[in-house]
Amino acid sequence: MRHFGLFCIAGGVAFLVDAGVLHALVVWAGTGPYLARLVSFLCAVTVTWLFNRSITFADRVRVLPVWSEWTRYVVSQLGGFLVNYGTYAALVWSLEPVRRWPVLGVAAGTLTGLVLNFLLARRFVFGRK
Repeated sequence: MRHFGLFCIAGGVAFLVDAGVLHALVVWAGTGPYLARLVSFLCAVTVTWLFNRSITFADRVRVLPVWSEWTRYVVSQLGGFLVNYGTYAALVWSLEPVRRWPVLGVAAGTLTGLVLNFLLARRFVFGRK
């Protein structure tokens, strides 16, 4: 449960990064909400990798070089991202309030991908104690 709690904290931090980058790209840079979300997700997934590597799974044995671990982490998170992004895209497409405030879609997507992302990270990236 400790790992899951810390993973949730990392997710909260990632949500702030994801939402902040998305907002900046859509509102200030004029980027479309779908492309902006891809960029914001990449920023957020990098932040969660750093947090989870340094704090959540700090007690795990490191078997991969740093860049290999980051790559494996990003790939492992794609399952959760597909659920996350699918939720986001469906809500942006179907609900006017989410089109005006895409951050609402980010929140819904984040919650839908959380458990899947945790299981994949724990099993395939950060190994055993």
